[in-house]
Amino acid sequence: MKIDPGSMFDEGRHKRAKIGFVLLATEQTIEDDMMELMPAGVGAHFTRVAIPDSITVDSLTAVGADLARAASTLLPDGSLDVISYACTSGSLVLGEDTVFRELSKGAPKAIVTSLITSAIRALETLAVEKIAVCTPYLEDVNLKEKQYLENQGFHVTEIRGLNLEKDSDMIRVRLDVIEQLAHSVNSAAAEAVFISCGALRSIEVVEQLEDALNKPVICSNQAMAWDVLRNAGVDDQIAGYGRLLRNY
Repeated sequence: MKIDPGSMFDEGRHKRAKIGFVLLATEQTIEDDMMELMPAGVGAHFTRVAIPDSITVDSLTAVGADLARAASTLLPDGSLDVISYACTSGSLVLGEDTVFRELSKGAPKAIVTSLITSAIRALETLAVEKIAVCTPYLEDVNLKEKQYLENQGFHVTEIRGLNLEKDSDMIRVRLDVIEQLAHSVNSAAAEAVFISCGALRSIEVVEQLEDALNKPVICSNQAMAWDVLRNAGVDDQIAGYGRLLRNY
């Protein structure tokens, strides 16, 4: 059998976009969520940075030294369209400028973003300024998040966490506990609720929370999926995960 080399190839399985995610070594939720939310023809590609099972300001800061290396392991042919540091607390502790610089070292041809960037862009797209925030984090991480969001021009009406340190605990928080936490921070003063942390299984309850609270609810993995898709030029509207993915 003789095959013409010029007609041997097509565009492959991921002809619409190739998106990379740099995960924490401890992460157990984001891969499943991204595979569920990526439309047909969009590839999700994953790599990891080293971190102990301890989510603290110090451990998240140390990750910065490994971001460029991790990013460089994703599609070294240069075909990656977008890359995200898929950690909300980690990206705000390091700061977006640092994250973008390190990701660009490893994936210079890709558009760079981060999970805190995705959340901020989502909230800005929904035109909300007053937000209630709930997290699984320790209090010192919450204080960093409140300051970061307020430096971006938001007013945090309340922030409340579950005071968990281990990522291996965050991934096991029950769905009804996530819902209760979101209800507990909500108030008439808040224009939206932000459930922060990619480890929480929040995409499974975000739609019903919006219905119950009668206001936008942003959660980390919903916002990240929306952000990376829009950065890649994929404008599919995805139902079942809140108004952000459905309408924007």
